[in-house]
Amino acid sequence: MLHFHDPVYVLDLGADENRFSPDWLKSVHTALDTVVESSSALVTTGTGKFYSNGLDLDWLSANGDQAQTYVADVQDLLARVLTLPVPTIAAVNGHAFGAGAMLAMAHDFRIMRADRGFFCFPEADINIPFTPGMAALIQAKLTPAAAVASMTTGTRFGGPDARDLGLVDDVAPESELRERAVERVRPLAGKDRGTLGAIKSTMFAAAVSALRG
Repeated sequence: MLHFHDPVYVLDLGADENRFSPDWLKSVHTALDTVVESSSALVTTGTGKFYSNGLDLDWLSANGDQAQTYVADVQDLLARVLTLPVPTIAAVNGHAFGAGAMLAMAHDFRIMRADRGFFCFPEADINIPFTPGMAALIQAKLTPAAAVASMTTGTRFGGPDARDLGLVDDVAPESELRERAVERVRPLAGKDRGTLGAIKSTMFAAAVSALRG
């Protein structure tokens, strides 16, 4: 659900695991359509235990014939958030796993709950290699050492460890998380969308090409 805290939009991804079902993807795109109509800023967060657990593996196992289209749709959302022409921050309220962690990575900034929740790329442990696009996205945001530490180990990083590695920019108590995220991007709202979108598209051209290739 989308809430407006002038001049910042807060998109609540949901109160369950917030997995990327086709309907969930469509709802997020619809919310982003609203956000980019104005020169604002965006906070995404969840409610409860999860920020997002990523791919909807139950849906995927039941619709294997649509796997290629589904992955392309997921990567299109990641590319869109990566180049969104407004300032963005993920307020990681709980677990962010796999593609859910990648969604957080696609934002300009990340702030994570300090006391609970894990930030994790579990692909090495669940035997699902990164696609070239997903790897390019993560590597565009991390140092080489941080990419190796997070992408090849399956380690679950709590808030302080995620901050120390550079997966997130800051941590905050749960009670302050959304407010801190809003305040982080509030001063950045109002920038020209054309200019900001062009800057991000240039910065992350290789990752966007890999995600949409």
